[in-house]
Amino acid sequence: MTINTDRDQRRTLADGNQMPVLGLGVWQAPDGAECEQAVRWALEAGYRHIDTAQAYGNEESVGRALRASGVPREAVFVTTKFYPGGEDSALELEHSLRRLGLDYVDLYIVHWPQGGPTWAWPGMELAARRGHARSIGVSNFSLGELDEVLRIAETRPVSNQVQFSAFEYRRALVEGCRERDVAVTAYSSLGTGQHLDDPTVAAVAARNGRTPAQVLLRWCLQRDTLIIPKSTHRERIEENAAVLDFELSSEDLAELDALDRTGGTDQARPDAWW
Repeated sequence: MTINTDRDQRRTLADGNQMPVLGLGVWQAPDGAECEQAVRWALEAGYRHIDTAQAYGNEESVGRALRASGVPREAVFVTTKFYPGGEDSALELEHSLRRLGLDYVDLYIVHWPQGGPTWAWPGMELAARRGHARSIGVSNFSLGELDEVLRIAETRPVSNQVQFSAFEYRRALVEGCRERDVAVTAYSSLGTGQHLDDPTVAAVAARNGRTPAQVLLRWCLQRDTLIIPKSTHRERIEENAAVLDFELSSEDLAELDALDRTGGTDQARPDAWW
């Protein structure tokens, strides 16, 4: 078996656009030098997807880092998210583009279904028609909420970004998204570091000669999701990228599957935080 270790591996979305399987998330990366440095390090390490959001408050830093990197714009997949406390998703993307210093984003997603899952979708479609977003999608949407969008959509969402890890193995949600041709991107796959000390994870990591973080991220990839691990530390950014040159065995996967605390739910969140 030949394993593709290219860090720019991409998955073809339902609309034909291609999205890297590996990205850097910048949630909680402070606006300014720390965020800019993390993005530059990620691009130097071969990442070709940067995931930000209006709610993160660091779109300007992401834009500065992209320009300083020397990597051509067309080589980098940029995601931002509509903050649903706003009123106009199409207009808010125009503001994001000014902050990012870009003409378009590759993926624009509704950050969570505040106010109901469908009201922001016409504006998302308008943003796509204007060429401001090449693909559009959602985040933190349950399977039922996703279906509500699909029923009214002229342009279908191609992505659902959700909390997903061996400890939050939302099996029914991922399988339902696959059936609907909606790619799932996993966030918080390391549990903001809390999952790294688990004895089962440590044992699987030791058997494979890998770190716990690498094992958890590899598990996500083999469970049919894309990944956007967050870090502002160079060594961890590089460590998190080294997940494309090995595979977990069926026994490894089964041990990690058993860590799930969600019962294989089709829900994206245990509760609403808004």
